[in-house]
Amino acid sequence: MTTQDEIIEFTAALPEVGVLRAGPENGAPEAAWGDVFFFHEPDGDPARRRSMPFATVVVKDYPGFDTDSRLDRPGVFRVNVCVGRELFEELVGHSPAAHAAHAGGVDPAEADRIMAHPLYAAQAWVAVVCPGEATSARLRGLLSAARDRDAARSARRAGRG
Repeated sequence: MTTQDEIIEFTAALPEVGVLRAGPENGAPEAAWGDVFFFHEPDGDPARRRSMPFATVVVKDYPGFDTDSRLDRPGVFRVNVCVGRELFEELVGHSPAAHAAHAGGVDPAEADRIMAHPLYAAQAWVAVVCPGEATSARLRGLLSAARDRDAARSARRAGRG
């Protein structure tokens, strides 16, 4: 199994990536403490972060909201990546918009499988619970592509691309 620290180190090492580990020291809501958020951060300036991360590592359930992956099990975590509509469809076999009709076919707690995010599939997010041999290499590629996609979007907004 790939550890959450390995995923965090890999993603943090990508160009212009800012990392926020939610905790009391940065004013994050207590429910998010321990979760990690990755942002495209041009010039290393946290003030230039977009409002949404391009990927996250979630280490626990959010009772009443996000419990389907059963992250309450010891050592279980989930990596979430915003991949865009086209890649989402390639990975899961249907468009983000059609996800509601396909949501019942996959166990969101299954480890080492790239799947539609249990809550944010319609926004083209995928998830992997405890990445392992079957998903680790592809997941790294997805994280790199998500970072590049976010950087290109930032450049367009800033008039640089």
